[in-house]
Amino acid sequence: MTEALSISGINALYGDSHVLHDVSFALNSGRVLALLGRNGAGKTTCMSAIVGFLPPRDGEIRLFDEPIARLAPETISRKGIGFVPQGRRVFASLTVRENLDVARQSRHDAVTPWTLDRVCDLFPRLRERLYQHAGSLSGGEQQMLAIARALMGNPRVLLMDEPSEGLAPLIVAEVGRTIARLKEAGQSIVLVEQNLKLALDLADDVVMLNTGRVVFAGAVDEVRNNEALLTQHLGIF
Repeated sequence: MTEALSISGINALYGDSHVLHDVSFALNSGRVLALLGRNGAGKTTCMSAIVGFLPPRDGEIRLFDEPIARLAPETISRKGIGFVPQGRRVFASLTVRENLDVARQSRHDAVTPWTLDRVCDLFPRLRERLYQHAGSLSGGEQQMLAIARALMGNPRVLLMDEPSEGLAPLIVAEVGRTIARLKEAGQSIVLVEQNLKLALDLADDVVMLNTGRVVFAGAVDEVRNNEALLTQHLGIF
């Protein structure tokens, strides 16, 4: 199985605060990897290291075996890392279409490239609101736009940081169906998600972080009914 993304021995710091400690894991092509952990475990920091917002102090990050650690964020994006950030972060003063156009990137090896029409087929509500300012959309619509904007970059690997956060249950279910469709289409995805049921329903593999360290890496079936593991590292029971 081809490794779409591999992280090896990553250490990352905010000033003097050592946040990630020798983090290593791999995402195989066409699979969904759920990156789980309590608040403050290092999940978002790990995403920031991958996309170049917080270059790691040491260690390696490879995208389809090409080194990308410590490259500029815009270079990492062009090489094929898409990012749906926590809190959506759409460009509120731009229209929906402008948000999508500004993120457009082509990829010569994309079998079925993402275009404006294709993302609007995935999210029909965005087609209805193409000329509306993004700041006037509902929270659910903004999340759809954040996902669509990432897809317009035709990513080889898609990182999603808390895509269900703050959304009503019906919209959470819709986001889940969207991720499932992307998975069916062969998209490689790293999913950070506090909604454990959603994460485990979508994931093939799970990595758990606790205080910036990997404490579990394995198949989702090893986690699903392991109450002791979930209690120890996620505190959900």
